[in-house]
Amino acid sequence: MTAPVVAAVLVAALLHAAWNAVAHAISDRLLGFALIGLGGMVGTAPLLLFVGLPPREAWPVLAASVAAHLVYLGLLMLSYRTGEFGQVYPLARGTAPWVVALIGVVFLGERLPPNELAGVIVVSVGLMTLVLAGGVPKRQHLPGLLAAFATGLGIASYTVIDAYGVRLTQDPVGYITWVMMLQGPVFFLVALARRRGNLWGQMRPIWRIGLLGGAISAAAYGLVLWAQLSGAVAGIAALRETSIIFAAILGALFFKERFGAVRVTASAIVVAGVLLLAI
Repeated sequence: MTAPVVAAVLVAALLHAAWNAVAHAISDRLLGFALIGLGGMVGTAPLLLFVGLPPREAWPVLAASVAAHLVYLGLLMLSYRTGEFGQVYPLARGTAPWVVALIGVVFLGERLPPNELAGVIVVSVGLMTLVLAGGVPKRQHLPGLLAAFATGLGIASYTVIDAYGVRLTQDPVGYITWVMMLQGPVFFLVALARRRGNLWGQMRPIWRIGLLGGAISAAAYGLVLWAQLSGAVAGIAALRETSIIFAAILGALFFKERFGAVRVTASAIVVAGVLLLAI
């Protein structure tokens, strides 16, 4: 991967950590994800003036992408509901890179250079080590960890689908715009159906930060899609997951979460993997 691609994905990782921090700060998960979806849609809507309709062959890929994103977001909410943030999020993000690498090699015919293969493995090990930051998981943690693993599979699924879609269209801006347009209102409609007349009052205190989180998420993923035009899917997927390190730093700064020796060690492992990917 070239230096601009590495830089773009690292910026995307930071932005991804930022919108997850926003999602974590909103205690009402349904409303949080509803506002983030609307924020992504509002943030990309002006681009409709420039991108036009996707080509006919891209619509099935967009439909599959939206379905995969919605399943992923639903599993992510389930993970947050049944497990601890410090355990389930690293497991979800750490699962995706090696699954994407496997799919890329088996189904997309990608050939990973030795340094990128080593980087994917090292980054995944470092991220999954963060699961131990809160201690050895116990029996009661199993539902949350299983949900987190399923979330990682969801991340891997939409990553591969979108890599194919953006290469098919050769238009990352148009592709991310239509993904956001199609998936953006779904959780809001669910919230509207469930909360009915109480929705507006519940949204009033958090609508600004929620919409901001959505706009940040759209920018983060747009950078990743651009990077996928010029780099291996597996390497970019692994590099993107360094967002968990940024999330740990943000957690320590803004949520007073303890960074700890395990997180410091895991961060060093991830940095070593990033260096391997950047060689």
